[in-house]
Amino acid sequence: MRVIAGAARRIMLVAPAGLNTRPTADRAKESLFNILGIKVNGARFLDVFCGSGAIGIEALSRGAKAAVFVDSSPSALKAVKENLAKTKLTHAEILEMTAEKAITRLAAEDRQFDIIFLDPPYDSNCLSQTLNHLGQAKILAENGIIIAETESEIDNVNPFDIRVYGRTKFYFFE
Repeated sequence: MRVIAGAARRIMLVAPAGLNTRPTADRAKESLFNILGIKVNGARFLDVFCGSGAIGIEALSRGAKAAVFVDSSPSALKAVKENLAKTKLTHAEILEMTAEKAITRLAAEDRQFDIIFLDPPYDSNCLSQTLNHLGQAKILAENGIIIAETESEIDNVNPFDIRVYGRTKFYFFE
């Protein structure tokens, strides 16, 4: 796993220990950032269920103004801290808490994000709940985008686009 493009290009990243985190494949990550294109440059990026932080780090490497990383797993938090140190990317904040608590806190602070990326563990059923919580919290900036990565279908949602890369699906919401 590596940073694909930008200021930290080719730097190898570490993954959290254990089997609970599955890093996004380089091919899928590259396709995602090709879709996002120039939206990343200068964006405020929120990486929820960040795992290794690879997606948010890729955004910072490609010119995002700031990134907030959210996870409650100790091994994930250790990995994202190590990866941020390796890449020397600044303008990063780590919130060591559940997605729900982080979203509530960010809303209370009146913070908004241009791009919100969600990648919960595939065996959990929290993605729909997190999307609903995001809708109520109003932390997505005007013209912002939410991307959810999953292996399965998401019920009761209306994405404007779905992209499939092997077993990985990206759902795009406005």
